[in-house]
Amino acid sequence: MDRIENQTFEELAIGQAASLVRTFTYKDMDPLADWARDMDPVHMDERLARSELFSRLAAQAMWGETLLATVLAARLPGPGTALASKSLAFHGSIALGDTITVTVKVVGKEEQGRRVVLDCRAINQHGQVVMAGKAEVIAPAEKVARSREVLKEVELLARGSRYRQLVGKTRDLEPIRTAVVHPVDAASLVGAIEAARQSLIVPVLVGPVERIRRAARRADLDLSGYDLITTEHSDEAAARAVALARAGEVEALMKGALHTDDLLRAVVDEARGLRTARRISHVFAIDLPGYPRPLFITDAAINVEPSLDDKRDIVQNAIDLAHVLGIEMPRVAILSAVETVSPKLHSTMDAAALCKMADRGQISGGIVDGPLAFDAAVSAEAAKTKGIVSPVAGRADIFVVPNLDSGNMLAKQLEYLAGAEVAGIVLGARVPIILTSRADKTRARLASCAIAMLLAHHKKARLNPPGKRRC
Repeated sequence: MDRIENQTFEELAIGQAASLVRTFTYKDMDPLADWARDMDPVHMDERLARSELFSRLAAQAMWGETLLATVLAARLPGPGTALASKSLAFHGSIALGDTITVTVKVVGKEEQGRRVVLDCRAINQHGQVVMAGKAEVIAPAEKVARSREVLKEVELLARGSRYRQLVGKTRDLEPIRTAVVHPVDAASLVGAIEAARQSLIVPVLVGPVERIRRAARRADLDLSGYDLITTEHSDEAAARAVALARAGEVEALMKGALHTDDLLRAVVDEARGLRTARRISHVFAIDLPGYPRPLFITDAAINVEPSLDDKRDIVQNAIDLAHVLGIEMPRVAILSAVETVSPKLHSTMDAAALCKMADRGQISGGIVDGPLAFDAAVSAEAAKTKGIVSPVAGRADIFVVPNLDSGNMLAKQLEYLAGAEVAGIVLGARVPIILTSRADKTRARLASCAIAMLLAHHKKARLNPPGKRRC
């Protein structure tokens, strides 16, 4: 069969089971080992995180969990399943060449919240148990059928899987020279050096050199292979980094330990900044377990109360980003509290105007609809219940929020309550700007760098297409 159907909560029965068989190869281990090194340096020794033995053992555990996620997403309950919690124990290791059978069996159901408890077990070709435990999922309420090819490409429930795929897109590209602005704390410095080790960027560290070196010593990092440009303070670091970008000496900027306002003040300077005809805006690229497609939120970091003209650019920036990341016709939901247009709710008026702009070609390259409440944008079931007929409802890729407050709260709720990972990028300037938070984990920082890298290479390809003669 070319399509896979799920089992709804009502259809699931105690004792029902499903299995998946896979063989563990080097092809599986190498990319997972790279990601296994990405551990929070605040909570563990950096040297341990970089040890080859540790990374390979962690890769095996990640592969086992990925197999479990695949069974839940593709077999039982199947498409539309959301993982609520899991408790797994690993017995021994998974060796290269081992053939692993992962089996899940329904052992409990709870009507409230459509909760289903499954016993999970993985055995190798010798019949030895290598992983065992329990998983609790939210089972789908309605029948869903999806292509097997789609399920091969997207691991719906594996945490960080989209970011692994994103970084994978950069493997054959040259790292981009990136000015890291004021990296005087361990978190921002580790993120930049990790991105360099992953061949995403070539960092140019701009800021007070002695403070940068102290941060490197605290994080046990060797800076001998990287360029350092000294400045007295963060404002000067931002101005110097922007000057490097204007001169074409760097292809991207990366925020270090300074306020976003301090960096952007230099970026938007009328005489010496990096402005273009397009409004500068921010996009959160979110890896949300259980959501069956990439999810982008804009603008939740720069434009506080954007005007209609600002929103037009915000939407177009996000659509252009989606194209670079391989989404040919992204679906754009213009969010509000309701789906009807009302003069009493300004966001609904803006949504209606933006849709008409898309109809008239003022916004291009995406399918735009709104106003849509968040539930209708993400859930086809909710849209159907509300009587909404829309090519975007239930299938949105890009979520355009009314203002910074609502967008920032939405992104943080997904991160802290729904297990999402959040990467960020600033668009509309002459170069991409990697805008990270001090609370970001290394994996999110790497994903942000990967996005900047893909944008920079796309720009070079556009400016120098194959066959164009250079003077």
